[in-house]
Amino acid sequence: MKLYNSNFAPNPRRVRIFLAEKGLSIPRVEVDLGKLEHKTAEFSALNPFQTIPVLELDDGTKISESIAICRYVEELHPEPNLFGATPLERATVEMWQRRVELHLMLPIAQVMRHSHPHMAQMEDPQIPDWAAANRPRALRNMLIFDGVLSDRLFIAGDRFTVADITGLVALDFTRPARIAIPAELGNLNRWFAELKARPSAAA
Repeated sequence: MKLYNSNFAPNPRRVRIFLAEKGLSIPRVEVDLGKLEHKTAEFSALNPFQTIPVLELDDGTKISESIAICRYVEELHPEPNLFGATPLERATVEMWQRRVELHLMLPIAQVMRHSHPHMAQMEDPQIPDWAAANRPRALRNMLIFDGVLSDRLFIAGDRFTVADITGLVALDFTRPARIAIPAELGNLNRWFAELKARPSAAA
C-alpha cells in the first residue's frame, strides 16, 4: 500500500493521526499542493476529484476520502478501536464525526480557502464574502461544541475516537484561517489542549 499525502492539508493529517493511534505506518507519496500536483493528469487518474489523501492498495485499488481510508484501516486493524465497538457506539461516533466535520471543520476550512492569499490558486474563484459568512458560523458552532463537552472528556463520549481526530484537525486549522478560539469556551479549549498533547497529534 501507499498513501498519497500532503503535510500542509487537514484531511491527510486525519489519516496520519489515525495511523499513529493504531501504531501503523504506510509508505507515503508526497503531493505538492503548492505546485498544483493534485491537478495533474497523473494524479487525476488516481482521483478524478483531485483531492488528497488517496490510499493505493497493492492490487491497484484506490480509496480516497480520509474517513473511508480510516474505515478500511480499522477493518484490517480493529484495535485500538476508533469507530465504536457496538452498534450504538458506532452510530454515536458516526454522528459526532459528521457533526464535527460539517459544523466545525467545514466552516473553518471555508474561511481559510476563501480568505488566505496562498489559497487563491487552489480556490478559483476565491469569494471573500463566503469566508466572511463562515467566520461567525464557525464561532457559533464552537459555542455549541463547548456546551456538548461540558459533561464528557471526548466529543463522542468517554474515550478517544475518530471524531476527536477530526476535532483536533479542525481546531488546528483555526490558526491559518485566522479565527481566534474564544478564551471563555473553557470546555472546548480543554478538549483541544488534551488532543494536542497526544503523541499522535505530531503525525
